[in-house]
Amino acid sequence: MTNNSIKVTLIKSPISTKRTHRETIKGLGLRKLNSISILEDTPAIRGMIRKVSYLIKCD
Repeated sequence: MTNNSIKVTLIKSPISTKRTHRETIKGLGLRKLNSISILEDTPAIRGMIRKVSYLIKCD
């Protein structure tokens, strides 16, 4: 993991959430519970993380 990357883990199911939140989870590259995605640290990614912060964990 490089200095400008974020590790995101899906910790809660997006089943009963808004459609846009489910699409954001998909956009972050997360599929199943406990799946991990390592993403570049950009303002767009940070906005997506902030939108679904109640479903994910960031390291």
